[in-house]
Amino acid sequence: MNFADNIDYPPLLRRPVVLLPILALVYLALLRGDAAHWPVLLKALGGLGLAAPRGDAAGAVVAAALTALIGANAWVVLGLKTRWQVWAVWLELALLLLVFFYSFDLSYAFIRRKIWILLSIGLVNTLLISACAIVFASVLALAGAIAKLSGNGVAVGIANFYTSLFRGIPLLMQIYLIYLGLPQVGIVVDAIPAGIAALALCYGAYMTEIFRAGIQSIPIGQWEAARALGLKPADTLLRVILPQAMRVIIPPTGNQFIAMLKDSSLVSVVGVWELMYLARTQGQSEFRHMEMMLTASLIYWVFSIMLEMVQARIERHFGRAHGR
Repeated sequence: MNFADNIDYPPLLRRPVVLLPILALVYLALLRGDAAHWPVLLKALGGLGLAAPRGDAAGAVVAAALTALIGANAWVVLGLKTRWQVWAVWLELALLLLVFFYSFDLSYAFIRRKIWILLSIGLVNTLLISACAIVFASVLALAGAIAKLSGNGVAVGIANFYTSLFRGIPLLMQIYLIYLGLPQVGIVVDAIPAGIAALALCYGAYMTEIFRAGIQSIPIGQWEAARALGLKPADTLLRVILPQAMRVIIPPTGNQFIAMLKDSSLVSVVGVWELMYLARTQGQSEFRHMEMMLTASLIYWVFSIMLEMVQARIERHFGRAHGR
């Protein structure tokens, strides 16, 4: 059952009494903002082969045209079904973002020359570090959650100390402590393993609380029923509790994975040639920092979207018992 099934409201924004005042405010905002002189708008019009209006009335003409376009777009989108509204709004906002980037003075030839380096070296290292860290963090999180829920004082104490330490120290400091601190006691760790270890330990500490909350969300009756059937504690956890708890665990864990993908850029401080490191160094060669930063940002965004899609699929799988 969806939350939206319990909400029934009229399409207020399509009513003229509501839409027209909103458009009037939009028009005044565009007029006050002098939309006729926006660089992004002027460049977009030039790219379409259109001439920007000139003269004293240019601002009013541009503001009126943009307001009419916004109003027509809102009328059409609000008339679509919910699923198509979501896609339409998402694509339009993505297009606006690309138009915003288009207004920058970017060298697309430079981006085309460097994109293969970012993908073949930087992206590969970023995905390798993130994938390994995700696996180890999940194992640490499950172990930490079980330890916190156990009746063993030693296990609870270790788990509490672990989550307190690695949630309390900045991730950048953890990377330095592993890469530069461990050699002080005779343990030398290479840059990539050090980055993986730091990410896994840090995010494993956060995910421990997520796993613990998910396990505790299952009613005690489920444990008692499994015990009555003769299941061992390990089988009860793996076969009965965790499959139900995943519905609670997956959404926040997916957020942690996406954050980990982006925070993998911090391992560049120890010389790992990941995506952000190469974006910085390649941009320095010709003082094209903006081109490389934007390209790297879009690559991160694309893979974040892919993780969101995987997360949504897993959520649907574990949420089937709660669907209609």
